[in-house]
Amino acid sequence: MAIEHTETTEHVVPKRVYYTIFVILMVMTYTTVQVAYFDLGRFNAVAALLIAFFKASLVVLFFMHVKYAPKLIKLFVLGGLFWLAIMLGITMTDYMTRTPQEFPMSRVNTVQPLPAAHVPTALLG
Repeated sequence: MAIEHTETTEHVVPKRVYYTIFVILMVMTYTTVQVAYFDLGRFNAVAALLIAFFKASLVVLFFMHVKYAPKLIKLFVLGGLFWLAIMLGITMTDYMTRTPQEFPMSRVNTVQPLPAAHVPTALLG
């Protein structure tokens, strides 16, 4: 009986790469926490989002094996990111076109005491 040799098309990534990416992700998590303690004004959210984007890119490229995937897979990943950009853009246009106003539901939790004249006499007892 002859044993057939089949070639694998998957890219084998050494464990060293996974450990390195894990360490980078932990360092970037620590960096995110440290940046949160600095008062960067309006740029606190920008810094946090840039770090999060970098971390998400590492996860997609290495842990989801997109770096070694065929071009069609990369195209679908880019298509998903494009769709996300469209959805965020639509959300932001809605958010930016609203005017600040007081909503009536914001007063629901405000409890006002009743004047003494409205309290039934049976309860005063």
